[in-house]
Amino acid sequence: MQTIGDPVLRVGRHDNVVLARVALSAGASASSEGLTITGDIPVGHKIVARSIQAGEPVVKGEAVIGLASRDMLPGEHLAAADLYLPEPAALSATTPIRQGTPSISDEADRPTFQGFVRPNGDVATRNYVGLFVVGNCGATVARKSADYFDELLLAPYPNVDGVVPFVHEIGCGMEMTGEPMDLLRRTISGFIRNPNIAAAVIVALGCERNNLGAFLEQERLAVGDKLRTVTIQEVGGITNAVEAAKRYVREMLPTANAARRETVSVAHLRLGLQSGGTDAFSGFSADPALGHAVDLLVRHGGTAVLSGTPEVACLAGEFRLRAATPQVADAFDERVEWWRQYGAGKDILANGRVGRASEAAGVSNLLEKVRGTVKKAGTAPIAAVYRYAERVGANGLVFMDTPTYEPVSVTGQIAGGATLIAFTTGLGSSFGSLPAPTVKLAATSALFARMEDDMDVDCGPVLDGKQSVEVMGRAIFEQLLRHASGEATKSEEAGMGENEFVPWPIGVLA
Repeated sequence: MQTIGDPVLRVGRHDNVVLARVALSAGASASSEGLTITGDIPVGHKIVARSIQAGEPVVKGEAVIGLASRDMLPGEHLAAADLYLPEPAALSATTPIRQGTPSISDEADRPTFQGFVRPNGDVATRNYVGLFVVGNCGATVARKSADYFDELLLAPYPNVDGVVPFVHEIGCGMEMTGEPMDLLRRTISGFIRNPNIAAAVIVALGCERNNLGAFLEQERLAVGDKLRTVTIQEVGGITNAVEAAKRYVREMLPTANAARRETVSVAHLRLGLQSGGTDAFSGFSADPALGHAVDLLVRHGGTAVLSGTPEVACLAGEFRLRAATPQVADAFDERVEWWRQYGAGKDILANGRVGRASEAAGVSNLLEKVRGTVKKAGTAPIAAVYRYAERVGANGLVFMDTPTYEPVSVTGQIAGGATLIAFTTGLGSSFGSLPAPTVKLAATSALFARMEDDMDVDCGPVLDGKQSVEVMGRAIFEQLLRHASGEATKSEEAGMGENEFVPWPIGVLA
């Protein structure tokens, strides 16, 4: 890549387009490419670097991002309308699979972090008490009870990171059995079982479709010292329910506070991978740098969870080649096919549409977007495929089927056991999550400066030629370990996360 002094950015040697680093006007010169700009070009947008014929592949970052819809000359602006996507290749069970497992370091050579070791061997990065609801009717009780435990009341419990309400808008007015209810129950129980939750109180009204007793039985959750329940109709209303929930939390705090951080191998870290607010530069700075950090994590025995099936589906034929076994490839194909049927005829991301903000920032179509965002997963084979909110048991790089919408996707990852989230963005994001905190990576230094209170890592030096992807990836890896050890993220400092618990509301509502 060129230095920041160049008005254009060439990513790949064989690319037939370059990117405008800054807004360019007609007549401007890009001497590094020998180009004269023929029209106004917004920052991040593509410029034709050599003549392109109609139907010819357009190459950015050494990858095809679409076919040209017209003949174009050097110096022209290549807009979204100048590209069209070829028909996606049909899924084939005979596609060869790149089988294998990554090389894993010796245990003695693995980096460490300071985590809370739970009795079952899981390791937490945070130590929360959670208040959960089986249906929205319990939301007020959960919020009032959690809000009671402010900094003053929690001061005697320095090892407890907080008391958090996890409320949602479903649980009633929906199918009583079937996939939607199974998914909701799996999500709530997954959060309760997440290592970052030390103890939990579940609140119910008493007559929800997501019946409390049925929920506990189906999810095999046993009430005890670390799990208590409150039913509003049984205790005599909201006020009594709040007092009961507060009493249970007070009883749980001493035990939760007894947990202490200790040195553990990075092999115990479970990292959720996310992207949001993608721009034209994300796929060449933040995403590949995070991908290098993921390769380091996997090499040392840790786990990274990639999600967002509607995006990845457009690269299904290529992506399945990363499956560790034919069985993993088949499981991936099944989830992609579910989305193709679900999204048929709908104006959704899975059918190629990107948001207006990303398009305005230079991302022309879904294929171009995903070519960049999948780089955050590094290069390891996919060891396993999980349905939404299923508990992740495999180590290495795994895939979880989720929508692309970040709150829903992250909720599934945390329910699956993720204890830390890494989130790349080019346009900016104010997202945060609990109980697993979110580390946000800015694609450009301009974004980092503009949203410094929200961004944790500036990946702009990669674009500026000041740091390699590998050096930035190593720095990201080390910063992830610091956050896993308790260093607060920007979203934690801002108080984000209570409103980002969003179980996937698929299915029929009544």
